[in-house]
Amino acid sequence: MLNNPVLPGFNPDPCICRKDNDYYIAVSTFEWFPGIPVYHSRDMKHWELYTHVLTDDEKTDLKKLPSAKGIWAPCLTYCKEEDLFYVVYGIMNSMNARYFDVDNYLITARDIKGPWSEPVYLHSAGFDASILHDDDGRKYIVSLDWETREGYEKPGAICMAEYDPVNKEIKGYPKRIWSGGTDRGCIEAPHLTKRNGYYYIMCAEGGTGYNHCVTMGRSKNVWGKYEGDPKNPVLTSNPAVSNERHDPDHLKTKYFNPGTLLQKAGHGSYVETSLGEVYLVHLCSRPFVPELRCTLGRETAMQKMYWTGDGWLRMADGTNIAKEFYEESALEDYPVCQIPSFDGFDSGTLGNWYYAPRIMPGRFADVKSRPGYVRIYGQESLTSLNKTSILARKLTSVYAVITTKMEFIPEVHQHSAGLILYYDNMNYIYLRKYYSETLAQSALSVIQLENGIKTEFENTRIPIKDVPVYLRLVIEGRTSQFSWSYDGISYSGIGIQFDTTKFSDEYCKYGEFTGTMTGIACTDQIKHKHYADFDFFEYKADENKGIPH
Repeated sequence: MLNNPVLPGFNPDPCICRKDNDYYIAVSTFEWFPGIPVYHSRDMKHWELYTHVLTDDEKTDLKKLPSAKGIWAPCLTYCKEEDLFYVVYGIMNSMNARYFDVDNYLITARDIKGPWSEPVYLHSAGFDASILHDDDGRKYIVSLDWETREGYEKPGAICMAEYDPVNKEIKGYPKRIWSGGTDRGCIEAPHLTKRNGYYYIMCAEGGTGYNHCVTMGRSKNVWGKYEGDPKNPVLTSNPAVSNERHDPDHLKTKYFNPGTLLQKAGHGSYVETSLGEVYLVHLCSRPFVPELRCTLGRETAMQKMYWTGDGWLRMADGTNIAKEFYEESALEDYPVCQIPSFDGFDSGTLGNWYYAPRIMPGRFADVKSRPGYVRIYGQESLTSLNKTSILARKLTSVYAVITTKMEFIPEVHQHSAGLILYYDNMNYIYLRKYYSETLAQSALSVIQLENGIKTEFENTRIPIKDVPVYLRLVIEGRTSQFSWSYDGISYSGIGIQFDTTKFSDEYCKYGEFTGTMTGIACTDQIKHKHYADFDFFEYKADENKGIPH
């Protein structure tokens, strides 16, 4: 048996596909670049961060988008007849007044690593768009048709339009084809597949919260009428029957199920292996209890499935509850490279596991000017929605020790550099070195932003020499605390113990759907050119400890 989640930390909305003996999972990235990570495996056990689909931050402009907007729910498919990968993705521009203004695009590539084609605009009817490659050569785009009118069920229904690959546009307007297989409401995340003469529609229902689930329907005609699986939902964290069509809120904490580790299970996609095995990937979360706060965000889990004799998809254990453990594939083992815990920046290339809000990390992170270091050029404040210099990686456990060694000489109080724990631009804690006019020299201090309220812990300010300094963050379950050192051996704590649980969808008011990141940062709010050099970044996480209850 293998452990879930297979992709811990901020890895939501998974979509899985297969080309020959290679399996790929794509996930959402929202405001983070590079966009749409693709994980690769040949044995459905070992997964490596293989590539990213969106790496041009000018063609895909996310600057000034608030947290939780940006790149939503990619659909990754492989069309064997064309020998072509397709990615359909949405860019959420605004959720003001629940209008959910999104633009959906389609791109293709011969190689999963690119180059990818110029984006083709599809429509803006709603989010979670995906594509079906029918066996007659026709193609169809399905998505949520977002409902804005009063007196209609929200958030809407699933719609479909045929795609014209010659003219690179949809034909006509999307038509509604499915309103769900349960009464949980909040239908989204449609995927269409075809098997044994049936078109299968797989959706998420219940909202991407504690009443989340995966449902299915089928039809002999692609346009329907679709009949629901009599055993819906196919997968969930809470199997209780509920009628929530009247409530468009997605979180619904009242459906938390204390009997299972994986909460919010839903938004699924399935694949059949070369051996005929069936696996479903789906998002899930592991909350702190009783706070019900998911610091690691929405993660990716996997379940073994099978097709019944009458053509419905079922979990291998005969239930519909998302499990912490799942049966491994019989495919031959194929170990792959994992993200290193220690990065000395010696390769001359920035690791593909680093992300930045709204812009590519290469805009400000330089590993060539000083070999063996990453040089981070400061830009705007860390609260900015435009250009910030935060080089971050995903937090994959709430038991972690993060350490870096930094060389930085601030010249004015608008210069800072240091170590950060970051949920979004309105929620972070930051151990920074900066120039203190009060002390007339460099100093260390901690700044916290909590739901937009800034606190400078001036009583913990420490004068510091302009020599290399080690910075450390220890995350121990519910508590997180910074420390520092001159020699990397003897560390002194600085600042208070912070509440780790607050870095979560449930607590943060300005963003949702993402997850906590940790990294190094630099600001220069005057000229945008002062820099800090970091000798290494070390991330040691214990992913076997789980979440404390």
